[in-house]
Amino acid sequence: MYVSVPRVSLRDRVAALYTKVGTVNAGDRVEILERQKRFARVRTPAGQEGWLEQRYLVDQKVYDEIQKMTADAAKRPPQGTATARSQTNLHVAPGRDTEHIFQLEEGAKAQVLARATAEKPGAVAPVPLKAKKAQGGEEEKPQPVLEDFWLVRGGPERAGWVLARMLDLDVPLEIAQYAEGQRIVAYFVLNEVQDGDKKAAQYLVALTESKEGLPFDFNQVRVFTWNGKRHRYETAYRERNLFGLLPIRTGVEDFGKEGRLPVFSLRVQGEDGNTLERKYKLNTPIVRRVLVPGEQPGKSRRVAVPKAASAKKRKH
Repeated sequence: MYVSVPRVSLRDRVAALYTKVGTVNAGDRVEILERQKRFARVRTPAGQEGWLEQRYLVDQKVYDEIQKMTADAAKRPPQGTATARSQTNLHVAPGRDTEHIFQLEEGAKAQVLARATAEKPGAVAPVPLKAKKAQGGEEEKPQPVLEDFWLVRGGPERAGWVLARMLDLDVPLEIAQYAEGQRIVAYFVLNEVQDGDKKAAQYLVALTESKEGLPFDFNQVRVFTWNGKRHRYETAYRERNLFGLLPIRTGVEDFGKEGRLPVFSLRVQGEDGNTLERKYKLNTPIVRRVLVPGEQPGKSRRVAVPKAASAKKRKH
C-alpha cells in the first residue's frame, strides 16, 4: 500500500506509549506485514518496520488512478497559476471524500488545468418558502449544494483535484481590478508590447459569476491591451453570455501581410448542445474572429446573467 499523508511516524508497538522507529512520507510504498484493529505493521523499502494507522494508507488501485490522472494532467494546457491558501489535499477525483495521497502546502504554486463540480457532503440548498408544488402534489425537494473543484498540477509528479476556494488565482492586479464583480477563472499572456524602455503584457481573461456549481466554466471573456500613449490597460474586446468550457488555448500564427499574431481558441456550447471551437486573432488593438474555410459564424448558446450579477462598464 501507499502512504497518503505528508509525513507519519512508525511506532514500535500499538499502545498509548510507544517509541518512534522511523518515518514515512506521502507516496511511499510499504509492505503490509500484519493488521491489528485500526493499525497495520509495515515494512519500508529501506527495511524499517513499524506500526501506523491504516487510515494513512491507500491501496494499489488508488495509486494507479493517481498515476494515470497525473499523466493526463501533464498533457493539459495550463489556464493560469494559483497559490494555495493553506495545506490542502490533492484528490483523485472531485469531492471532499475522495481518496488522496499528495498535498499542496500553504503558499505552494500550482497550474490550474480544469474545473468540475461535486456535491458538498451533508449540505442541501434551502427550498424557497413560495416554492410551487410539483404536478403530483409533492413539495419541491431540497437540491444538493455543489462546490467547484480545480484540477491542478503542483509539479511533474503532483496533480489532483483541489477545492476551488482553497486556491487564489495569481491574476496581475493591473487587470484583476477590472473584474467588475465577476470571478476570473483563467488568464493568459497573449503577447508583449514596447512602452518606452519597458514591456507590457497584453492579456486574455475568462470570467464567470461569483458563485459555485454553475454548468459552465466561464460566461465572459475580455482582452486587455496596453495603451502606450496613456500608459494604461484598456478593453480591446469583450464577449458576454457565453456557455464557455475550459480549456482555452493560446498561440501564435502567421497571417501573411498582417504578420505573426497572437491567437486564442474558445470552446463554447452551441444552441444545439454541441461544443464548438472558435478562434480569434489579436492585431493590437483589434480582436477578430478567424474562420476556417467553409466555416459559418454560427451562434453559441447564450447564458442569461441575472441582473444582480451584471456590472456597469467602468472607464479605465
